[in-house]
Amino acid sequence: MLPEQDQRISETDVPVKTREQLRKYLAGKEITAEQFDQILNRVINEYQNTRIEACEAVGVIAAQSIGEPGTQMTMRTFHYAGVAEINVTLGLPRLIEIMDARKEPSTPTMTIFLEPEYGNDRDKAREVSWQIEAAPLHEFGDITTDMENMQVVIHLNVAVCDKRKIQPSAILEIAPRKIRERRHYRDFEFEVDEKAAYIVFMPKDRESYQNLFQLAEHVRNVIVQGIDDIERVVVRKESGEYILYTEGSNIKDTFEVEGVDTTRTRTNNISEISQVLGIEAARNAIIHEALSTLGEQGILVDVRHIMLVADMMCMEGEVKQIGRHGIAGEKESVLSRAAFEVTVNHLLDAAVANEVDELSGVTENVIVGQPIQLGTGDVKLIAKPMN
Repeated sequence: MLPEQDQRISETDVPVKTREQLRKYLAGKEITAEQFDQILNRVINEYQNTRIEACEAVGVIAAQSIGEPGTQMTMRTFHYAGVAEINVTLGLPRLIEIMDARKEPSTPTMTIFLEPEYGNDRDKAREVSWQIEAAPLHEFGDITTDMENMQVVIHLNVAVCDKRKIQPSAILEIAPRKIRERRHYRDFEFEVDEKAAYIVFMPKDRESYQNLFQLAEHVRNVIVQGIDDIERVVVRKESGEYILYTEGSNIKDTFEVEGVDTTRTRTNNISEISQVLGIEAARNAIIHEALSTLGEQGILVDVRHIMLVADMMCMEGEVKQIGRHGIAGEKESVLSRAAFEVTVNHLLDAAVANEVDELSGVTENVIVGQPIQLGTGDVKLIAKPMN
């Protein structure tokens, strides 16, 4: 049996969830209540041993732990997860994107998991991909520019529409609306013949060939099926199920497509995750993206360092970058802000605003040449014992 103190710890300090998870993990194994308590106590002792000391400079250690291996990362763009057709930014450029909290990654991409009935059937997976992949109008029929009558004529190919599971009438309705809404072009009129599956577009200004060619360009490229932001979808079978990899990202509209497993689908656009799913999801995405970017290069960084960075970026309810427009630029200390970038501006602004620096952080104490308030430097002598 373990000491009395350890028994007491297990009763008071262990969250109920931890105990229940351990019970579930050990279910079906022959184990006594005494052995269960011993295992639980070992878990607690391991946890106590891995906690940081009071006054530890965790920020400096986290920065060093991520920054040092970051110098060994490559600058190339790799193919994504074995999908040769889709490129994605990895390595150091991707790590910089994550830390800078870019609104749009340079190569946005999604990994879309499907519900079991769709994920196990290639045809159904392909149908879901058609609902997601942006398909322009020219893929569904013949488009001719009639210069004599100043019009653009589209004859839909009914066989293609049937194959891609979309009604010709839906295309005839979507095309004019999307040209006006998404492509912001309104100088045209149109006539529809549903039975013959064709539609005629005419520019309002019938005298200008330039308007006709401009209209023809809009008609050719208007998206009539799928999600506008997702340019390409690749279907791959991995671990016994079909997974969709996309070029482009739109998590909100993708979640509305039937057959998509919303619990596992992810995107590399952290800003989009924050807007659609909230700040907690964005924090998890930062941790996952940073870990996978480093891991892909064969660099192992303890998750707690990355968690600390993610917490700092997300603690105010929005994703902030590490740099001068985010965390570093919003520090309380004037000297710490000035040491980072645009030194003179920070010092002038602080002088005008009559700011006071409390000298509580690392940077500002190093600048003025006194011990930092961490580790042994944080310990103060309050009273001397009387002789």
